[in-house]
Amino acid sequence: MFRGLVHVLAWTLATGAAVTLSWWGVHTVMAGTAYDPPRALPITAAHATTQDSKPLASSTPRPSPSPSRTTPSGPSPRPTAPKTPAAQPSPTTSGEVKSYDTDGGRVVFDLGQASASLVMATPDTGWSMQTWKTDTWIRVEFTSGTAKVSVICTWHDGPPHVEVGNY
Repeated sequence: MFRGLVHVLAWTLATGAAVTLSWWGVHTVMAGTAYDPPRALPITAAHATTQDSKPLASSTPRPSPSPSRTTPSGPSPRPTAPKTPAAQPSPTTSGEVKSYDTDGGRVVFDLGQASASLVMATPDTGWSMQTWKTDTWIRVEFTSGTAKVSVICTWHDGPPHVEVGNY
């Protein structure tokens, strides 16, 4: 019995050492890592949303910088927020960004003179989403059970045209 107890004790110590070493390694690597939130497409006031919907982007609150410390030579300069470059529209679009809210989610297109691109498509809670794209149209379909909502943007015979349909 004493021999079995020694084996259990040795196994426990070896397992504890392995877990501690693994935790220390992961903690050391992750301690210096900072994750930035995803960047949103900047929206100007000139790009109003369709259907008088919610705003296209929301900001994530960030903690304000700590107050400046006073040194013998005077106050230290406050840190400034990094400037993000303005998004440049692709050559095939005009930069007119329009949002379409549906029962299944939200779709945002960048509509140009003779083509369009999908900026974002986000399903609402309880809905799933699928997208299709060709050279002349983009379709986003939201589904929940038997309910379907399609947002189709076509530009094969003129400037982009968007249709929203519930099925």
